[in-house]
Amino acid sequence: MTRQSIKDPLVCNGAALRKASRRVTQLYDNLLAPCGLTISQRSVLVHVQRAGTPTMSELAHAMVLDRSALAHNLKPLERDGYLVQARDEKDGRSRRVALTPSGSAKLDEANLLWRTAQTRFEKTYGADRAAALRLALADIFSDEFAEAFLRD
Repeated sequence: MTRQSIKDPLVCNGAALRKASRRVTQLYDNLLAPCGLTISQRSVLVHVQRAGTPTMSELAHAMVLDRSALAHNLKPLERDGYLVQARDEKDGRSRRVALTPSGSAKLDEANLLWRTAQTRFEKTYGADRAAALRLALADIFSDEFAEAFLRD
């Protein structure tokens, strides 16, 4: 990409973010391939591990996904025995998601490969730039940004 195209007033922020996301996904997926997970699947397992046993709504919110997209992402992980869903004991209408022992082991395996991808990204892009990028992106995917965007 040339500098001129970056200055083009017709460049869409959304399109640029989606292209960058697809490229990074391709690169990370390539390095995660030996463990059989994609970066998206690893992300689901990480979010579940961090939250313990989140409800579907809690997990969808944390991952910035709608519930139908989340359900689609959970299916192969459940099929492979990495996650289970169970009815919430306090609210029978809600379902909770939990990591299985097999899922925990698969996440450990994926994390070793993910660390390589992360290291390569930071080496190629620069550690300081990568840290600044993560902060900027966290700002963009925050609820506060969405609320401000929708207000204007």
